Amino acid sequence: MPGRSSSNSGSTGFISFSGVESALSSLKNFQACINSGMDTASSVALDLVESRTEVSSEYSMDKAMVEFATMDRQLNHYVKAVQSTINHVKEERPEKIPDLKLLVEKKFLALQSKNSDADFQNNEKFVQFKQQLKELKEQCGLQADREADGTEGVDEDIIVTQSQTNFTCPITKEEMKKPVKNKVCGHTYEEDAIVRMIESRQKRKKKAYCPQIGCSHTDIRKSDLIQDEALRRAIENHNKKRHRHSE
Repeated sequence: MPGRSSSNSGSTGFISFSGVESALSSLKNFQACINSGMDTASSVALDLVESRTEVSSEYSMDKAMVEFATMDRQLNHYVKAVQSTINHVKEERPEKIPDLKLLVEKKFLALQSKNSDADFQNNEKFVQFKQQLKELKEQCGLQADREADGTEGVDEDIIVTQSQTNFTCPITKEEMKKPVKNKVCGHTYEEDAIVRMIESRQKRKKKAYCPQIGCSHTDIRKSDLIQDEALRRAIENHNKKRHRHSE
């Protein structure tokens, strides 16, 4: 076999991992499938909140997100176990070919044994889902959130009015259409406006600061920006209500 000693005793001076690494690369592509599934589940959950569907249906989407996050963790652990095993064998250069499958399984189980629910806080899409779900509920003034935050009985129009300041981009001073949130400081901006601002500063070899008054964050990067789906929906709902009231 190419790249491997022809001795039947298992003795080898070099082990080819090209096949393993190729399979590993394909396995990593599955990450895109998980991400797509999480995006879909998140979108459906937000639709359910927006349409005020039964909580049980929303709960099903929450369970789906947990399952996707669990698969994501397992995939990351398996990839890490394979990579760690390959690196170890390459460094040690054993005289006999080890049982790679057994070594990978041991490392994988060791990683899995340290699992905890706290791990999900490291999953960006899961954290974003929970946060946007909470924010959309608050924007919609759902009863459950009013009871939880002590605003039960407060008129929904008042809640929306109090939130309208969040609808305005600090750069354009206009209502946002495609809001993005800064993961670092939590402020939101119109996507095109903040991207142009970042690129303009970069051309001058300078860092972009958060345009929100009072914010001390002075190094905004494109990678820090995420779509604020909850706010986008809240703005659309507000405009629909305003249009109905004006008719």
